[in-house]
Amino acid sequence: MFDYRLGVHEVAEGCHAYLQPDGGWGYSNAGLIVGDGRSLLVDTLFDLKLTDAMLASMSPLTRAAPVTTVVNTHANGDHCYGNERVANAEIIASKSAAEEMQHVPPAMLAALNKAPGEVGELFRRFFGDFDFDGITLTPPTRTFEGRLDVDVAGRVVELIEVGPAHTNGDVIVHVPDAKVVYTGDILFINGTPIVWAGPLENWIAACDLIVALGADVVVPGHGPVTDNAGVAQVRDYLSFILTEASARQDAGMDAFDAARDIALGNFSGWGEFGRVCVNVDTVYRSRDPKHQSPDVVEQFRRMAALEAAH
Repeated sequence: MFDYRLGVHEVAEGCHAYLQPDGGWGYSNAGLIVGDGRSLLVDTLFDLKLTDAMLASMSPLTRAAPVTTVVNTHANGDHCYGNERVANAEIIASKSAAEEMQHVPPAMLAALNKAPGEVGELFRRFFGDFDFDGITLTPPTRTFEGRLDVDVAGRVVELIEVGPAHTNGDVIVHVPDAKVVYTGDILFINGTPIVWAGPLENWIAACDLIVALGADVVVPGHGPVTDNAGVAQVRDYLSFILTEASARQDAGMDAFDAARDIALGNFSGWGEFGRVCVNVDTVYRSRDPKHQSPDVVEQFRRMAALEAAH
């Protein structure tokens, strides 16, 4: 649809995507919506170096239309750790996302990357490309619940809360006049979605909502720019996992055993397929409040083990 290469791509009039191939762990996308003399930035990146490079590449657009508003689509660091580089702007997120940002500060990931032994090796496998040292967590200055319309120098931009799904406070960004939606991590294209929060039913509903908006261009949180066909593929994956995991839970199977037992079929070629461990566990937890999920280190250990076994 659009070339999937690093940098800024105009996807509709005044609407741009910043893409970071290959879209794997931490390599997220962002967006820029340009109005008459002002711009809105959709998400910052995982560390300061990456965010600086993105802002520099956007400078031909932002010199005449400075970034005055930032929207963080959710609390994961690859969508907000660069906020300090745009701290002069109003930073907007959902109330739930703002609360969740406090749970995993950059210093925590810096420590995990430097941890001795197996834990450090594990986290460097996923996040060793990124430099979390010296990042100041810069929280939103404005929060909302449900929906919020933002005026970007005459352009209406709709912020729609669809979480909890990927995280507790996911937000999509809709530009009606351009028929563009920026989804944050409600969409992973050519990569496997990871359902940290759930329930999966909420995420499936979010996909249906995106399709109902009737956009021509959909910018995912990770992977190449897509359209509603890409949204449908993510919805199909989530529906498949929900059905398969529920059946195994009802049969009394352990969650990790269930994740290893599910044949991913058409979805097995997607990157990061080991995330099925987290997704199945989230189904179990959503359906049974007594289900005890493993800690995050064990979750990453399981994902790594599943991928190493194939």
